[in-house]
Amino acid sequence: MAEFGSGTWPPVPSRTERLVLRASEARDRAAFIELFASPEVGTYVGGSRPRAELERAVPEVPGRRSGLFVIELDGTMIGMVTLARRDAERPGHVRPDAQEAELGYMFLPEAWGHGYAAEACAAVLDWFAATSAGEPVVLCTQSANDRAMRLAVKLGFVEVERFEEFGAEQWFGVWFPVTASR
Repeated sequence: MAEFGSGTWPPVPSRTERLVLRASEARDRAAFIELFASPEVGTYVGGSRPRAELERAVPEVPGRRSGLFVIELDGTMIGMVTLARRDAERPGHVRPDAQEAELGYMFLPEAWGHGYAAEACAAVLDWFAATSAGEPVVLCTQSANDRAMRLAVKLGFVEVERFEEFGAEQWFGVWFPVTASR
């Protein structure tokens, strides 16, 4: 993935203790539709989308883009973790030129509460640190989303600011890779 340092895309599938992180495949289509149609998942990300609309719109191989990791448990997609450049027009930046790498994630409700998001996000941050020497990562979530803010802190994100966006207060944090000199 040229835009994030020396890493290539798609990455070779990698394993954590319980999960596989890989590029999207055609077999993930139903899980992508379930993810975006879920009212629970949509609570803090602008709401869910109608299933019929998703059935028409989601391509045969969804999520085929740099920075999107499918998270698989026992051969089945349970969520995704993304890295993307934060739009310079949006509030919340830590670099003068903006365009920071931004971490995002979504998991199916049945995967919540098992530590999968923490495990997967930590693996993605490790991958990023290895391919983008010293570059910070930002994360933004609604401050009403207590679970996401707790995960951000657990992953090592530090709150930078709060601001209003999308009609709600947002929590904005930054993560810096740990280096040998720290």
